[in-house]
Amino acid sequence: MKTIYWFNYTLWKKLLICFFSLRVVGREKLIEDGPVLIASNHESFIDPPLVGIIYENPVYFLARKTLFRSFGAWLFPRMNVVPVDQERPDMTSLKTIIKLLRNKNRVVIFPEGSRTLDGSLQPAEAGTGLIVAKTKATVQPVRIFGAREALPRGSAKVSFCPITIVVGDPITFTPEELKAKGRDGYQKISDRIMEEIAKIEMP
Repeated sequence: MKTIYWFNYTLWKKLLICFFSLRVVGREKLIEDGPVLIASNHESFIDPPLVGIIYENPVYFLARKTLFRSFGAWLFPRMNVVPVDQERPDMTSLKTIIKLLRNKNRVVIFPEGSRTLDGSLQPAEAGTGLIVAKTKATVQPVRIFGAREALPRGSAKVSFCPITIVVGDPITFTPEELKAKGRDGYQKISDRIMEEIAKIEMP
C-alpha cells in the first residue's frame, strides 16, 4: 500500500509542478501532527491530489462509491481513498472518517460536497460539522486557486494554467461549539469552516 501511495504522490507532485506551476503559500501553517481535518474548497477533479501533496505525510481522501469498481476497487484503497455513497448518504462513511481521525490521521474533506460550476464558494454540508464535533480534530483550512481554470467541472479539456494553494490558520472551536448536536448544530460548525476558507485570499 505504501509503495503505491508514494508512487502516485511523487507522480502527481511532479506533474502539478511541471505543467501547472503549482505554488503552495503558507506551508508553515500546516499542522502535521494528527488528528487533522483538512478542509478545502472544491473547484476541480484534480483537487484531491492537489491538497494531498502539500503534506509530507500520508493523508486520506474521500471519493464517490461508484469509482470503486474493477481496477478502482483494487487501486483506491491502496491510495488511502474512502468510498462515499453520494446517492444514499449514511453513517458508514462518516464512521470511517471519525475512526481515522481518532487514530490521529489526516483526512481531506470538501465541505461543499461537490465541485463548483461557476467558481464561487458553495454552502457547506452539515456532515463536516458532525465529524468535527465527534472527533474534536484540528481543522486546517486551505483554498485552491486556478484548478477550475485548469479543469472545470463537466469538461475534459485541460488547460495548463498556474495553480496556487493557500494554507489558512488552523480553526479553533470552543468546547461549547464542539458540544453541538443535531443537524442545525453541525451546520453551524460547517458554516464557520466555509467562512474561514472564504477569508483566505490569493497573495
